Amino acid sequence: MPTPTPADKFSFGLWTIGYNGTDPFGGPTRAPLDVVHAVEKLAELGAYGITFHDDDLFAFGSTDAERQTQIDRLKGALAATGLIVPMVTTNLFSAPVFKDGGFTSNDRDVRRFAMRKAMRQLELGVELGAKTFVMWGGREGAEYDAAKDIRQALERYREAVNVFGEYVTDKGYDIRFAIEPKPNEPRGDILLPTVGHAIAFIETLDRPELFGVNPEVGHEQMAGLNFAAGIAQALYQGKLFHIDLNGQRGIKYDQDLVFGHGDLYNAFALVDLLENGGPQGGPSYDGPRHFDYKPSRTEDENGVWASAEANMRNYLLLKERAAAFRADPEVQEALAASRVPELSVTTLAAGETYDDLLADRSAFEDFDHDAYYNGKGFGFVRLQQLATEHLLGARG
Repeated sequence: MPTPTPADKFSFGLWTIGYNGTDPFGGPTRAPLDVVHAVEKLAELGAYGITFHDDDLFAFGSTDAERQTQIDRLKGALAATGLIVPMVTTNLFSAPVFKDGGFTSNDRDVRRFAMRKAMRQLELGVELGAKTFVMWGGREGAEYDAAKDIRQALERYREAVNVFGEYVTDKGYDIRFAIEPKPNEPRGDILLPTVGHAIAFIETLDRPELFGVNPEVGHEQMAGLNFAAGIAQALYQGKLFHIDLNGQRGIKYDQDLVFGHGDLYNAFALVDLLENGGPQGGPSYDGPRHFDYKPSRTEDENGVWASAEANMRNYLLLKERAAAFRADPEVQEALAASRVPELSVTTLAAGETYDDLLADRSAFEDFDHDAYYNGKGFGFVRLQQLATEHLLGARG
């Protein structure tokens, strides 16, 4: 059984292992988790990093002294264990003041408060060595179409993040921003609901190079989308700055299951992409493998740590299966038969122009398209069956 080590770059949000079981229909089922204890246990399990919202570490509205006490306790635990803080984020969704959003609230005073709160957490992130600042706009949206001028809301969102880009540039900070899309929940509709929406928005910013995406498995699958395909597009556009791993079973509420406890086929495809999908077959992503999940409400603290371990173990098992899949000669033959490598060949030959294409009778006039009826199959079913057999451990 594979054993996680810090070299695997597994990280956890303090809000994940610290989830106390509260849901819309019931209160906590577990006691609060102390940050020092959390850091010590994650280090013991082989993680390399911990992440947090400001309100995870110190309660909303804490005094400066209370805030500093918790920061010092975290720093002490990090120093003692060797864990790092690769990413931080800010909570602009829990407190009543953010009931209509933070950066896009209709209330201008709330927008200014949200920006100050985010910038304070950004400063703490830089102090702790974080390289990524994630922005999830959970309340940036609406339930009623007439309640929000979407074009102006996007303009206010753009205004806020442009200020952050200017701020870190002027300060010389080594940190980037990652927008985390989600289609709905807690708002009826959330702005920037998918990876594609977020990437399109980023291209409108003053410093788009500082902004990427932090896609989450469940968030894309809630919209009925293929997460591995979304990650491939984020990689294609150089915008995968961070990633959130968990499990989701269908289009429903955000389940935040353990990674691999949802769509296992897609999890396999995702790990294969991250680990083996580079241009020359190497890793396509070298950032943290971050788990944004919730230990089930049914579990006690022992179950919390069992679920944290399960996330890492499932990733490593899928990594092993993906490597065996790629190394299998029959898979290589099936890939070639399915013409998967041919997709990397340019459609026009080197130096060929559209005039040459139009003059090539073999490309149209003499092309035998009838040969594709009851013939010239692509063999994708065989390829998927080979993936299934590797995934189930029947090969290699």
